[in-house]
Amino acid sequence: FQRSTSDWGYVGDLVEDDDKIGLYSYKVQSTITSRLANTMIQAKMVNNAMRPQPIMFDVQVPKGAFIDNFTMDINGITFTSNIREKSEARKMYAQAKAKGKAAGIVRSNALDMENFQTEVNVPPGMRIQFQLHYHEMIRRKLSSYEHVISVKPGRLAKHMEVDVRIIEPQGLRYVHVPNSLGDHFDGITTISKGEKKAHISFKPTMAQQRKCPKCSSTAVDGNFVVQYDVNRETTGGELEIFNGYFIHFFAPENLDPLPKNILFVIDVSGSMWGLKMKQTIEAMKAILSELRAADQFSLIDFNHNVRCWRDNLVSATPSQVEDAKKYIQTIHPNGGTNINEALLRATFILNEAKSLGMLDPNSVSMIVLVSDGDPTVGELKLTTIQKNVKQSIKDEFSLFCLGIGFDVDYDFLQRIATDNRGMAQRIFGNQETSLQMKNFYNQVSTPLLKKIQFNYPQESVSDVTQSSFHNYFGGSEIVVAGKVDTENLQHLESVVTATAANAELVMETLRDVEELDGFMKKDKYADPEFTRKLWAYLTVNQLMAERNAAPTAALKRNITKSILQMSLDHHIVTPFTAMLIENAEKDEIMLADQPKDPRRGCCPGTLGLTPNAPNTNKGIPAWANVSAVPVSFMPEQRSPPVSSLSINRVDNDPHFIIHLPRSQRNICFNINSEPGKILNLVSDPGTGVVVNGQLVGAKKAENKKLSTYFGKIGFYFKKKGLKVEITTETITLKDGSYAITLTWADTGHIIRKQLLISVKKESNVTITVGDEMSFMVLLHRVWKKHPVNVDFLGIYIPPENQFSPAAHGLIGQFASEPEVSIHHQTPGQAPEKPQAIMEVKGNKFTVTRGVQKDYRTDRVLGTDVRCWFVHNSGKGFIDGHYRDYLVPHLYSFMKKP
Repeated sequence: FQRSTSDWGYVGDLVEDDDKIGLYSYKVQSTITSRLANTMIQAKMVNNAMRPQPIMFDVQVPKGAFIDNFTMDINGITFTSNIREKSEARKMYAQAKAKGKAAGIVRSNALDMENFQTEVNVPPGMRIQFQLHYHEMIRRKLSSYEHVISVKPGRLAKHMEVDVRIIEPQGLRYVHVPNSLGDHFDGITTISKGEKKAHISFKPTMAQQRKCPKCSSTAVDGNFVVQYDVNRETTGGELEIFNGYFIHFFAPENLDPLPKNILFVIDVSGSMWGLKMKQTIEAMKAILSELRAADQFSLIDFNHNVRCWRDNLVSATPSQVEDAKKYIQTIHPNGGTNINEALLRATFILNEAKSLGMLDPNSVSMIVLVSDGDPTVGELKLTTIQKNVKQSIKDEFSLFCLGIGFDVDYDFLQRIATDNRGMAQRIFGNQETSLQMKNFYNQVSTPLLKKIQFNYPQESVSDVTQSSFHNYFGGSEIVVAGKVDTENLQHLESVVTATAANAELVMETLRDVEELDGFMKKDKYADPEFTRKLWAYLTVNQLMAERNAAPTAALKRNITKSILQMSLDHHIVTPFTAMLIENAEKDEIMLADQPKDPRRGCCPGTLGLTPNAPNTNKGIPAWANVSAVPVSFMPEQRSPPVSSLSINRVDNDPHFIIHLPRSQRNICFNINSEPGKILNLVSDPGTGVVVNGQLVGAKKAENKKLSTYFGKIGFYFKKKGLKVEITTETITLKDGSYAITLTWADTGHIIRKQLLISVKKESNVTITVGDEMSFMVLLHRVWKKHPVNVDFLGIYIPPENQFSPAAHGLIGQFASEPEVSIHHQTPGQAPEKPQAIMEVKGNKFTVTRGVQKDYRTDRVLGTDVRCWFVHNSGKGFIDGHYRDYLVPHLYSFMKKP
């Protein structure tokens, strides 16, 4: 790394955490050229430890942004990126991985952001530089453009800088930087604003970064936000022509609002109980107060049933608004979620009102859906709901969706809204829920125009993006782009027609083709490719929307080809391309592609995923290598060691096998509980580890007994702030707002904070926490049409796990092995099942010799494990009663019995 030493300077005074990793520099540079933001995030780090260890680059990129470049420099070896068709890239990656020459980059959804993460095992003394580039179009909302940059370095940086430059040919009306990182950094940001340019700089010293004067942790952890708006002189919008492309920005003001017909559809299922419902009611009361006299409205609330406050639209008179507020106040959440019927009821009311001539021809009709979850009642298939709503709306009005909370299926809400000329927004379920809902409503509450059509001279313009729009709302902006023949054209003229409150409008704009050339070429920070990038950004997004709505498979394939070609031509990662990162010799490779949604095949999930590759640990840091726990078979009384818990598919109910290493005995017991109940397996306040399992029932009872199984298992690693949820469908890692999901159809790895999740396709999941502990979860599939059985999970916990003395739970209590005495063995009713007396924890009771199954080596038939069986749900062997181990939530610690 000698050649780059001068670039880094002296690094001996770096502040390091306990892991001896120093962050020399963390730099963010972003330049906005006519709403096109190009952002670069760079981190320079060094491993000052005496041993190799993983160094992570983990950043958040705004959803909708296009990643276009990623480079790494490790010990003077540079890795560069190129974009390939997805299957080709994955094939190359799989070949490299089979040779041990590959590592994964993980991309996943995290609320309004998408995580981009890689982890590299770095030898002692070595330095590494990461650099990520992405671009996005800044959208206008509530009369302001807002540029959000995630700044989360994770540790103190010797050099920290966020540098933002704005170049807007229309001229800057204002620039504002809210104190989004907290009062800790008040006064550090500097703003320099000119007529058409601005420079924002945030450069906290190392002392200013500290959470407290003597703290070694950083207070820089959040979003850096820049807000601005531009000057507007013409109602016809602003035309910008440069390098063979034109961009038309359209945001007329000073127009009277159109009357609106609005139906609020509110989820009142049981999951909305508590703060979410309270905040929703508060927001709805404020929103109702803002309805105009010319508006018509009604309310629908739904759980497993659908109720209408009024069966038809009513005028927003003061008395009607007051009645609606009183109705909302009486709502009490309970029951399931029938989204399909609720939306179809809303569309029926609007369609009926239109057919009866009750709607003003110049009015705008819309539905606003407020929900926090997936459908659980009625139609459950999301694609069917999407199709039903699309057919019912018939492009006559718009659907806007508010998804409340962290678990809502926001991708579905976004698709169904976009499909019906609307938009969606995630509302975080916290104290700010009410304010967020009101802000979203304000974006759509003032329709100014409808049926907007953009027209350009066909002989001079080609490949125009979407040119007709259903509505224009005050405070927003419509953007149209296309290619233009600048060689044979001196001026470009646009004509926009639209319906306003009292008239049909015709707005014209004329722009000199050469007008921007001088201004752009003189500014060294302006992106000379901004028109091309904006056109490509809009075109790809439009094609994605058209693909989602394509009525035939043939049309969908043709659109997919167009998206792929655009992605390759413009070097951007989309759902159909992947980014390969290679060294110069091309013998070391990394993969980053668009994450895959396990429920629909596109697009959130994990990258560096090789579904058809062998399950290998090559490329995983040394600390994360998983070694199988050997099973040795010994005769007669002493039994083979078993990791801890097995669920026996044959005997149906949860069968626990506790291996006692000192006495080399296996003790078994069953737990007979009810579907939906959550049993605590491990609760260790010392290490901050929780393992809980939720029961599911068989499809029907047999011999008057309903069998239960583990259908969901939750792990909570409190000190790391990590949660892992494993179901029979998916494996999900959560870190605050960050979440990443794999399916059982994948083979791959997730690494975060030195916790490794290894998934073996349709087989098992291994969770490894450093060198301290590991867990294995097995998947048991049954025939889907089986009349009784359902898919379920088994979990194995090695006795070697380093739990604290405070560990408890159905399994955790045996981390400290109790003294067990088994004596007075006598023949049982069956020769192979003798009985004996067990003494443990001051209790004495009868046990029976039997056989249980260990499914780790044979998931179909299992391996026989001899054990002593404790009757009555383990009574006497476990502390207290099994009901003492029931917990309210999947990540709850238990109260010690």
